[in-house]
Amino acid sequence: MSVKDFPRPGRRVTDAERASMLRVDQAGEFGATRIYAGQLAVMGDRHPDSRLIAGMAAQEERHRKHFDAMIARRGVRPTALQPVWNLAGFALGAVTAAIGPRAAMACTAAIETEIDRHYAEQLEQLGEDDPELSTVIADFQAEEVEHRETAIAHGAEQAPAYPLLSGAIRLGCRAAIALSRYI
Repeated sequence: MSVKDFPRPGRRVTDAERASMLRVDQAGEFGATRIYAGQLAVMGDRHPDSRLIAGMAAQEERHRKHFDAMIARRGVRPTALQPVWNLAGFALGAVTAAIGPRAAMACTAAIETEIDRHYAEQLEQLGEDDPELSTVIADFQAEEVEHRETAIAHGAEQAPAYPLLSGAIRLGCRAAIALSRYI
């Protein structure tokens, strides 16, 4: 985020900026559903964490559906990268689950750390300009923070090579956010 992106007195968020926010948020929630689908495809129901993952996946699906409705209602073009996020998300979920349940949780912790930061930046940028979008983002942000805390409580930080794994996933998440803004 650059200096020009932060709210200044008298500066309102433009329609294009709001559209970009919705595009990124819908893409992110879609990606999250695909990550959890990949994890569940590998883990099945044979691990106790599968129920936790399924519960988080259901919340992400609800978030995605809400953003789907908002972009349709507001006439916002979704990202053209959705087929990429479909495959990349599923692959990330499957690979982290194949490494093990703690790596799957490390994936969740890393992603949700970036999403928490991303949503906080959006809320600051929006200010009072779009109460509907701000409320949705704040509500979903709280659930994303819960996901991160759940993942940490279930061994995320004990995953093999956690700092490297987390850093790589966080970098990928930031890249996906940046690309989805415009493409």
